[in-house]
Amino acid sequence: MIIAINARFLLSDYLEGYGNFIHETLKRIVINHPEHRFIFIFDRAFDPQFIFAENILPVVARPPARHPLLWKFWYQFQIPRILKKYKADVFLSADGFCSLNTQVPQCVVIHDLAFLHYPEFHKKAHLSFFKKYIPLFLHKASSIATVSQFSKSDIKKQFQIDDSKIDVVYSAAKSVFRPIDDIEKTETKTKYTEGKEFFLFTGAIHPRKNLMNLLKAFSLFKKRLHSNMKLVIAGRLAWQYASFTESLKSYKFRNDVVLTGYVEESELVKITGAAYAMVYPSLFEGFGVPPLESMQCFVPVITSEKSAMFEITRDAALYAIANDPADIAEKMMLLYKDETLRKEMIEKGKIVASSYSWDNTSNLLWHSILKAMQ
Repeated sequence: MIIAINARFLLSDYLEGYGNFIHETLKRIVINHPEHRFIFIFDRAFDPQFIFAENILPVVARPPARHPLLWKFWYQFQIPRILKKYKADVFLSADGFCSLNTQVPQCVVIHDLAFLHYPEFHKKAHLSFFKKYIPLFLHKASSIATVSQFSKSDIKKQFQIDDSKIDVVYSAAKSVFRPIDDIEKTETKTKYTEGKEFFLFTGAIHPRKNLMNLLKAFSLFKKRLHSNMKLVIAGRLAWQYASFTESLKSYKFRNDVVLTGYVEESELVKITGAAYAMVYPSLFEGFGVPPLESMQCFVPVITSEKSAMFEITRDAALYAIANDPADIAEKMMLLYKDETLRKEMIEKGKIVASSYSWDNTSNLLWHSILKAMQ
């Protein structure tokens, strides 16, 4: 069988979100199925590290698909051409897009429909493309994989797609996220927070992540408890970050907020493992990996009650109202003052985190790929 893969998010210097999902699942699928041939389709020069096995043939289809006009060209002209040339039996696309100009069966992975629920968090040109084409892509697809029951229900409701066409393929956290020892914790806190304990947020600085309300919550926490606790925000500057960074300039507790910027994965493991607690008050998630990363590091989690978070973290997190800084602050204070509760959350987190794995995710995705061909 010849399986074509949309590999344009396999970027060595920017492997997050879609890229992590493709990387973790495909390296397992390719190695587990040496009897099949895989065509990895890149839209720019690729890093050889992503050619996991001898049964992968890398193909570069330019130009890089970086905006809506090039998305159209890449998916509607380049992809059909390559599928035909290599006689592909199925095409897997893990970014919610596919080709409308091919009869080759397609399996589309879509993580969430945030563009419908929070359109203000997207560039206008992107939003217009998403609204017009994603419904067409999902109806065109032979099978759809998504990362939670929440997202599956949302897709069914918004686009009237039959239940049997959509598979839930839960995501996971990488195994490198694990507890660190006391020496590593001390060294990490010395490096980032002058040795102080800290709350942690991990992820891109983006309006959807609700960081303005996190700052307000942290301010309430500091005023009420007079603690020397710090807040570390570990992630790159993404779209519409300027209002957040400007707000920090006049923020009363700005000296207690640490922006690390993008950090390498090995360093992020240390930062996560050294945290007092993860605070992840995102407004909308189809899955939400950082809370699981924290649970694997034996770090308790506070997250929002919105979207998929309750489904993913179950009874192993404290839940706050995302739009209510006072409620987020209350949960932060609760963990800070109640060490018994904190230990209980850590133990529950171990159990929940152990129920997710990339091995299971890759097996579920493989079945969705096969279903596309039925």
